[in-house]
Amino acid sequence: MALSKIDVANMLTGATPVANGGTAATTLAAAGLQRPLSKPIIVNGDMAVAQRSTSVSSISAAGYHGVDRVRYSNSSSAVVVTISQETLSSGNAFLNGFHNALKLDCTTADTSIASGHLTAMQYKLEAQDCTVFRKGTANAKKMTVAFWFKATKTGTYILQIGDSDNNRKISKSYTVSTTNTWEHKVLAFDIETSNAMNDDNGAGFVLTWWLVAGSDYSGGTLATSWEATEFDSNSAAGQVNAFDSTSNNVHITGIQAEVGEFSSTTLPPFQFEDFGDNLERCQRYYFRNNAVDNIPFAAGVCNGTTNARAVLYYPQTMRAAPTLDKSGSGDFKVQIGSSVHDTTNTAFYYPNNDQALLYVDVSSGLTDGKGCLVIDDGGGSRYLEGSAEL
Repeated sequence: MALSKIDVANMLTGATPVANGGTAATTLAAAGLQRPLSKPIIVNGDMAVAQRSTSVSSISAAGYHGVDRVRYSNSSSAVVVTISQETLSSGNAFLNGFHNALKLDCTTADTSIASGHLTAMQYKLEAQDCTVFRKGTANAKKMTVAFWFKATKTGTYILQIGDSDNNRKISKSYTVSTTNTWEHKVLAFDIETSNAMNDDNGAGFVLTWWLVAGSDYSGGTLATSWEATEFDSNSAAGQVNAFDSTSNNVHITGIQAEVGEFSSTTLPPFQFEDFGDNLERCQRYYFRNNAVDNIPFAAGVCNGTTNARAVLYYPQTMRAAPTLDKSGSGDFKVQIGSSVHDTTNTAFYYPNNDQALLYVDVSSGLTDGKGCLVIDDGGGSRYLEGSAEL
């Protein structure tokens, strides 16, 4: 007899079947069969992939700096941090299967917060990946966000969900009870039946973990129900200053988003992916091709005696045509057989979601029409990268 989807789901989760294809804890059908038959909604929630760097210091600018898919948001140079991929070997998060975390180490503190200052961690979902929550329909589903969190500063913290398509938000508070101790947080958010989101590859839901909030973002009343304006004085009311001392750190791992309302006892287990699948999903948004001995960056053909044109294929189809960058214009060589030529300039043309054309210039010595490889110049940390982050 063939197994139904519910049967398979129950086998994988160990749930006890009940009438109408549900389980004793919750009904997977009511949750849109979102777990465990599809990929996790959050990419790299276990912080295992860090293509850019495993540690970067002196960071005050907003952007993607370390662990993939988590954006650092900061509006003031008053706070400076070191961002790293932390290796775990003890603590509750480690005991629950997590071997990596994102760590923010405050190296310059802000003890007098300006009204417009914000510091936060963000995760942005594509709008088309938010359709499972059915926002803007009579059948809108709740969203449960769970994560492991550790901070030096105890007190009230805020997690906000923003709707980029409609400029709206909802926020919830949680408490860090014990300093420098891994605590598991489970927060269930209503999803409104109005203000439908676009079904496209633009930004949809934005999860914002507030860390520092000036009065422009904390001077009002916390937006515990959906309201207009994604960021205003109701966004982070009650948020502690997590970076008021250079002794303070913040750590996070195990981020998961689930369709439906769950508690700490009914929450589905974190859905770990193998590293290869995790990396592939991350590369939809960012890739970095680092120099490896004897492995070319791209292959192409000589176009005259001083120029080569090569096709750069991305590791994965990207969310959108990426912004491409490189370590340096002269960091590469053009190889024809055993003949190797230093480059004077490297540039990208005609990028789409899958590939781009690489123009590489040399002083002389190429043969028109001959095949060639673009390789690194042997100088060490050479790379090509592409970003299609939200």
